[in-house]
Amino acid sequence: MKLEANHRYSKKLSFQKKTWLLIIGIIFIASTLRSPLTSVGPIIGPIRESLGISNVLAGFLTTIPLLAFAFISPFVPKLSKRFGMELTLFTALCLLTVGIVIRSAGSILFLVVGTFLIGVAIAFGNVLLPALLKLSFPLHIGLMTGIYSVAMNISATTASGISAPIVIKTNFGWQGALGVWAALSMLAVILWLPQLKNKLLVQPRIEKTSAEKPPFLWRSPLAWAVTFFMGVQSLLFYCTSAWLPEILVSNGITVEKAGWMLSLLQVAQLPMTFIIPIVAGRMKDQRMLVIGTSVLYLIGYGGVYVGELSLVPLWMICIGIAGGASFGLAMMFFTLRTETHIEAAELSGMAQSSGYLLAATGPVLFGLLHDVTSSWNIPMLILLIGSLFFFICGMKAGRNEKVTLQKLM
Repeated sequence: MKLEANHRYSKKLSFQKKTWLLIIGIIFIASTLRSPLTSVGPIIGPIRESLGISNVLAGFLTTIPLLAFAFISPFVPKLSKRFGMELTLFTALCLLTVGIVIRSAGSILFLVVGTFLIGVAIAFGNVLLPALLKLSFPLHIGLMTGIYSVAMNISATTASGISAPIVIKTNFGWQGALGVWAALSMLAVILWLPQLKNKLLVQPRIEKTSAEKPPFLWRSPLAWAVTFFMGVQSLLFYCTSAWLPEILVSNGITVEKAGWMLSLLQVAQLPMTFIIPIVAGRMKDQRMLVIGTSVLYLIGYGGVYVGELSLVPLWMICIGIAGGASFGLAMMFFTLRTETHIEAAELSGMAQSSGYLLAATGPVLFGLLHDVTSSWNIPMLILLIGSLFFFICGMKAGRNEKVTLQKLM
């Protein structure tokens, strides 16, 4: 009896160990999903000057990953079903590392090719992690989404904060500022290795709905509301990351301080990326959260548009809180508006495909409008209009409904 009890205790410890290894792996994967992208915005000026590129092409440095997200995301659930989440994510992390190294090689061609590879790799993590959380932690989706979101935003904040100092205060230049993130993705590869052997927690479960044909989401109004909600919040995020430092510099702030203002914005995101998923998971209807988030977006972007320098930290905090809340809500909608992890992956793939295609227009349009008008006023109107559209989509996506109710007969 004693030996049997010890055996059960040993199995329990082993299960707990595997769970913690999975959580650690998820945290480090999440930390690689934004840092290679947010490191670009604060140093887009030095990159442009070094390679002699226009503002439009500079805007494409942010748009290329979004286009990769848009075109790759629909195929991710299918590849995951065929090869398994563990191997699919492992391969994506390896590709991400290669892309970061190529992007830092120091030429326009390598910059574009590496940026595309980075986008392809991140698309896999974007789509699969919400489904993985729903499958592996069905009773703690809000908490795990919060942890995953915080890890993503901490790395994003760090990346945007240290990029300009690396360029200014070291001899590594913009290549080093972008290439340093290969170390983080390599660490994520190593920490994910145990999951290639351990499939206890993430092996697909046999569910009643898994054998059925997934709902045809492209005809679901709710699925489209979630998709546009995801797309608009992404458009606001990537336009802000790519161009807000430049806008602040044009208003009279130094390059280094503009980078730290972007960091302040992202620091303000952190509490909300953790709190909002937990709060949203306990609410049947999330429309009040959408209303509060929309108001903060309008205050923050409106303040930057007016150009009051003394209140720039306040505008950054408002935008940051809104950004953290909107991202947390978008991630939660994939799970709250679906019944199973399969449906969550399908909705995530749809939303991140069409949503990021919408978001991809933002940074390029920003750069183009600035080149044409020689002013940031018209581009800033995009963010204000986007905030209003965010509100409209969120009021539909925030209702207590399920996309499974939208199945065709």
